[in-house]
Amino acid sequence: MSDATYRTQFGPAEHARLSELAGLGEPLQVASLDQPAARERLADVEVLLTSWGAPELTADVLDAAPGLRAVIHCAGTVKPVVTEGVWERDLLVTNAVDANAVPVAEFTFAAIVMAGKRAPFFAARARTARDDWSVDGLGDLSNRDRTIGIVGFSRTGRRVVERLAALETREVLVSDPYADRDEVKAAGARLTGLDEVLAASDITSLHAPALPSTRHLIGARELALMPDGATLINTARGMVVDTAALEAECEAMRLFAILDVTDPEPLPADSALYDLPNVMVTPHIAGSLGTETRRMTSSALDELERYARGEDPLSPVTRESLETSA
Repeated sequence: MSDATYRTQFGPAEHARLSELAGLGEPLQVASLDQPAARERLADVEVLLTSWGAPELTADVLDAAPGLRAVIHCAGTVKPVVTEGVWERDLLVTNAVDANAVPVAEFTFAAIVMAGKRAPFFAARARTARDDWSVDGLGDLSNRDRTIGIVGFSRTGRRVVERLAALETREVLVSDPYADRDEVKAAGARLTGLDEVLAASDITSLHAPALPSTRHLIGARELALMPDGATLINTARGMVVDTAALEAECEAMRLFAILDVTDPEPLPADSALYDLPNVMVTPHIAGSLGTETRRMTSSALDELERYARGEDPLSPVTRESLETSA
């Protein structure tokens, strides 16, 4: 993993636990696997702990690690790390997406509450109209009796649905072609189609993975289905939304948007989304940052402990599961 990631994710407590679970050597951490010392170390490695900034596990790297049995990822998606050779070797692969879903769900729930009160947009108005403290012109300012839409019943989407139980919503709707209807119902929502979610929801939050099939899942047609004054929240991946189509709807002041991810990321300096009073853009901060990342480290060390005991992993990743997940 990168040096900065290592310093953030591994403090004294994490190092102590790691030392209890595994035999460690030097160098303990590297940002590149091309260094002579790293290649020498690979020859004896049974388990790799990876995270942000980890290099791709190419055939050359795998050949240098004949004893490698497991890749335990201390972060979310493993797509930048794993290769076909990993699957051909039948290596155990795990990730910490479940732990990373926690702060994203927290951020999203907060965004939904703030959207209900139009707080980000009143804040934008205050920058230019400092003598205008009226609460008119932005519609109903309430988190009661709202219909909330969730696109993607992912680990994050499920957590958002569960948190919405704290609000007196009218209904929570979920769209996900892979979701189980009974599981969605048990979480407190109703499974339906994407069109109904968009057309019926006051606030729609996106939690779909970045896949070829989800590129521009929310385009001009889909945005047109949303009611006037509805809010779109994206804490998933920017490519799920057609940016040009969203710009058009927001420039027309028909929709509101809270965007933690964009396409491209960052947006071009001349993007209209930066200056629109009905849009809030944040720099991809919903996921694990700072001490939150150590929740993912703890999850990875749990996987390492289970591996050492010969127990099944809690969050395994397979070639097949990557086809429908982040």
